[in-house]
Amino acid sequence: MRSEVYIKKTATTTKETRFYLSSLEPKERTPAQWHQLIRGHWAGVEIRNHWRRDHLWREDGSRTNNVNALANLALLRNALLTLTPVHYPDVPLKEIMELLHSDPAAGLRVIR
Repeated sequence: MRSEVYIKKTATTTKETRFYLSSLEPKERTPAQWHQLIRGHWAGVEIRNHWRRDHLWREDGSRTNNVNALANLALLRNALLTLTPVHYPDVPLKEIMELLHSDPAAGLRVIR
């Protein structure tokens, strides 16, 4: 996939080529279908993972440069994102976040 990005601030254009692997044969999809498949995959990743990690856990707002602290916090966030739906099956994510915010020990109970 080839992409071109114009950066207003520097008035420069960058071009990139990305390669993707698939178990499908190239002829099984049209170029437009491949494009839609790739874009859909990354959109799903953004919605399911990155948005939740940043918006809910404020991951991008971390001020530490300590690699070990960042790795440990990422592990805790991953565990909570995976386990909270199991422990609170019919509770909306926003309510779960309010619960964990008001009772941080609840998050540790979920992981334990």
